[in-house]
Amino acid sequence: MRIMQEVIFGPVATIQIFKTEEEAVKLANDTVYGLAGGVFTANGARALRVIKELRAGITWINAYNPTFNKAPWGGYKMSGYGRELGIHYCLLFSQNKD
Repeated sequence: MRIMQEVIFGPVATIQIFKTEEEAVKLANDTVYGLAGGVFTANGARALRVIKELRAGITWINAYNPTFNKAPWGGYKMSGYGRELGIHYCLLFSQNKD
């Protein structure tokens, strides 16, 4: 569906039904964007397994939007711009001298 493929800036929640873990990952990755994503489950092993498969710049387990400002922030595909925050961001403004 179009609403599942596009970025919506507003108070909108979408729900997509899936049958298998593999299908959920496929649906989540089936977009040209990939700034952030979250996995909500009572199964910690499943959450870690799924998060590793998500093509998103930042991911959360059983939460959405808490950030750690020392970690790099950026997206995959057509989302985000580079890697901001943390040492990765500082390195963008540095040049090694040999």
